[in-house]
Amino acid sequence: MATKKGPPGTIAAQNRKARHDYTIEDNIEAGLVLTGPEVKSLREGKGSLVDAWAGERDNELWMFNCYIPKYAPARNVQH
Repeated sequence: MATKKGPPGTIAAQNRKARHDYTIEDNIEAGLVLTGPEVKSLREGKGSLVDAWAGERDNELWMFNCYIPKYAPARNVQH
């Protein structure tokens, strides 16, 4: 059975535990560059931000330890 798609701009993954365990002083909204299989995997609700964190490297903000599993139907094109 297909999963119900949300409207454009729907949050695909969030780390609720981080909001509970830490005091969030400021929110910064940022975008990610994702390929087709990554997007489809996130739309199925399979992404995890449990141990994810962001840090600066070469004047850019990078995400570390984010888990996005392979999208099974996309056999030839994976991240």
